[in-house]
Parts: sequence; structure tokens; C-alpha cells
Amino acid sequence: MRNRSSISEAQSYKDIGEFWDTHDLADHWDQTEPAEFEVDILSEITYYALDRKLSEALRSLARKRGVSADTLLNIWVQEKLQHIP
Repeated sequence: MRNRSSISEAQSYKDIGEFWDTHDLADHWDQTEPAEFEVDILSEITYYALDRKLSEALRSLARKRGVSADTLLNIWVQEKLQHIP
């Protein structure tokens, strides 16, 4: 984080959050600047139910391999789908 937030003059993310909990952006609109960013609207996350014991085993194995459970699960599903005729 830079030295401080430009509008709130806060020194931490916590302080920025507390500032905006009690202030309205409309009151500070003239102090804002346009921002440009890209949004990938084609990306999507879909959630599937997973048995608790399977989830615990997945998290444990992923941790041992140094990846997230999401990453390991996606790798496994991709591998499985490649072998389906």
C-alpha cells in the first residue's frame, strides 16, 4: 500500500475501511479520478457440492503438494475429461 489513501488519508486498509463506513463517496466525488481496468466476463466459477470427507482429503493432499484445493481439483477434472471419448 502506498503511504496513505488519497481521500481518507488513512495509513492502513483497516483505517480506509473505517473511513468509508462513515463517509459517502458522493461527498468526495470531485476528489476522485477515472480508473481503467479490464474485466473478463467470460470467466466463471461454478460451485459443486463435495462430500465433507472428500473435501478434507482434497485440502490435505493439496496442502502437501503446495497448491490450493481449487487448483488440484481443476487439474484432476481436466485430466479426467481428457480421457473421456
